[in-house]
Amino acid sequence: MRCERLAMGGDAAGVAAEVRKLVPPPESVRDGVALIVATVRAGGDRAVRDYSRTLDTGGREPQALVVPADELDAAEAALDPSVRRGIEHAIRNVEAVAAGWGRERPEVVVLGENRVVLRRAPVARAAVYVPGGRAPYPSTVVMGVIPALLAGVEHIAVCAPPRRDDGDIDPVILGACRLAGVNAVYRMGGAHAIAALAYGTESVEPVDVIVGPGNLYVQEAKRQVFGQVGIDGFAGPSDLLVIATGGADPEPLALDLLAQAEHGPGTLVVAASDAPEILAAFGQQLQVAGDTGAVACLITASDPDELLALAQAFAPEHLQLVGAEAEALADRVTTAGCLFVGAGAGTAFGDYIAGSNHILPTNGAARFASGVSPEHFVRRFSEVHVEAPADLAKLAAPLARAEGFELHARSMEARIREN
Repeated sequence: MRCERLAMGGDAAGVAAEVRKLVPPPESVRDGVALIVATVRAGGDRAVRDYSRTLDTGGREPQALVVPADELDAAEAALDPSVRRGIEHAIRNVEAVAAGWGRERPEVVVLGENRVVLRRAPVARAAVYVPGGRAPYPSTVVMGVIPALLAGVEHIAVCAPPRRDDGDIDPVILGACRLAGVNAVYRMGGAHAIAALAYGTESVEPVDVIVGPGNLYVQEAKRQVFGQVGIDGFAGPSDLLVIATGGADPEPLALDLLAQAEHGPGTLVVAASDAPEILAAFGQQLQVAGDTGAVACLITASDPDELLALAQAFAPEHLQLVGAEAEALADRVTTAGCLFVGAGAGTAFGDYIAGSNHILPTNGAARFASGVSPEHFVRRFSEVHVEAPADLAKLAAPLARAEGFELHARSMEARIREN
């Protein structure tokens, strides 16, 4: 085994970087993975089986993709008793610790004579990307910086693209940065700004997390540097779904749709209703509106349950529920970046002043992602104290050997001391 020797010399960051360089970066598989993803997306089961035959089974015909329940039952019944005990005990312990994270104030999970301390710590450095192509967005400064401050991040940077006419950042962004307590502001935008924040340059210190909206180049750059840094997600063009039922006033709702359309090309504004007169009113307003490059869609539904099903499947960045029957659906909504309930709750309030965040998951990502909050800047980790290693070793060693890791087993068993 190769073994290198390094001396600290007072430069912890430099030594850490040198240690990382001892293992070369993995060969890029981006193009190959892109081809596989595209092929499976188009070909479904057949494509998966073709790849499995080539990459998994060495040319043998693969078995059915879905493992039937009776095979799972048989496999469970055939488990070596010592392996089964190890798995069952691991399930109980992991369940206890995971449940601890769900408590309001997770602290210590006691597992017999052992314990796991649940800890949170903010990242050291974070950056907020503030778009500037169409207009300045001081509101995005607020939405990105304040959650990072509340998380306890010590150094927060903001970058925004300089203007074409004078090469400077709009003063309203700079003023917002000062009011919000930003530590560093960089005149840069686009994919090159994301790269600079991720890897650092002579003038730009690298950060640990990057959040914020931007064009497709910015978002693709965030995707590519993920792993080097954390990101909030892929924040693409804006989208809004307005669900209106009988009694809703269509006039302010039409303005809500048009307001989101101001975000320009790629923006999707959708209205759905079981009341034809409401959709007709929307249609009239949208037909006379100026062309921003946004796309509008009107959807007719038969009843509120159908409207809810649409909202859940569409997983919009913004969802508005207006009208008594629509508002009654609020508690059943689980897939929206931000939910606005009632005639007074226009989406624009969320963009600026309501207190919710406007850096939200787009393109249906609300199925699994959340808007920016202090949690995006906080790491969770466990502090493990094992006071009774013998008991755990006897349970876990058979499990390690079942996985083929003999030295894992011996490492645990080395803690067994006979009385």
